[in-house]
Amino acid sequence: MTQRQRLRPAPGDRTPAELLQFGVVNLDKPPGPSSHQVSGWLRDAVADALAEADHGGDSDSDNDTTPTIDQAAHAGTLDPKVTGCLPTMLGDATRLAQVFLEGHKEYVAVLECHGSIPSDVKSTIAEFEGPIYQKPPRKSAVSRRLRVREIYDLEILEQGDRQLLLRMRCESGTYVRKLCHDLGLALGTGGHMGHLRRTATSPFDDTDLYTATEFLDALAFWLEDDDPSLLYDIVDPAERILEEIPRLVIDSTAAREVAEGAPVYAPGVREVVADTALERGDLVACYTQVGSAVCLGEVVGDPDAESGVVVDLERVLV
Repeated sequence: MTQRQRLRPAPGDRTPAELLQFGVVNLDKPPGPSSHQVSGWLRDAVADALAEADHGGDSDSDNDTTPTIDQAAHAGTLDPKVTGCLPTMLGDATRLAQVFLEGHKEYVAVLECHGSIPSDVKSTIAEFEGPIYQKPPRKSAVSRRLRVREIYDLEILEQGDRQLLLRMRCESGTYVRKLCHDLGLALGTGGHMGHLRRTATSPFDDTDLYTATEFLDALAFWLEDDDPSLLYDIVDPAERILEEIPRLVIDSTAAREVAEGAPVYAPGVREVVADTALERGDLVACYTQVGSAVCLGEVVGDPDAESGVVVDLERVLV
């Protein structure tokens, strides 16, 4: 029999090392580096910190059980010049990247018009709320096919002679640069996107952003002063990513079977936490009874049934 996977302790009971191996940082991306570069810096800093913590600062240690991470991932690419909310997943939390495709994004952008803004600007802007057609730009990494994206809210925050400060809440995958171009055409002036800042990527927003420097300071305080308090402030348990996903609470026996790759069976389900009734095909997260995430999966059966498969696995998180 293979060794059982160890289930994680409750989110509030994790050591700094355990937190870093399944955590997320709501990073305030600076202008300049790419999103990939920023997540790579965090990955390397955490790997070095975990190695130093395990060796007690002795780089010559031959301990081969060093806890480490070899992955970090960001929630939605921001161009190098763009700033703002860039949740960065560490270690096993990278398995949750697909969750960010389910939520919305929010931006504040400057629309640089190529002429004086017409008097009917508010009504023109309002016409872009709702579903719109977009084709990715030529420099995009995805295929350039026409697609539909939803603009949930679009409002003017400030207006100048040739500038509009816009706030928009939109579906994931919306190209804001293309939206600004199309707004300029609709206004009859032409236009392009100036500065852009992402203020939210559900379920994260800009009310608790941290810089990369603050994160590095938190690692240093933990390692050099044995004070992880700042680290606990900055790094959230990865369960925060799942706040808006329906959840199933399963018992410890079922959780250990899931950790080995088994689906979730009805007898192991202890509670369903969802705003609406679950339907086949819904994405759900399964938790232990102490609140530790075990897997993401797709609903395939009735959680109230006495037998049968309830959830097919998509990502095992332990």
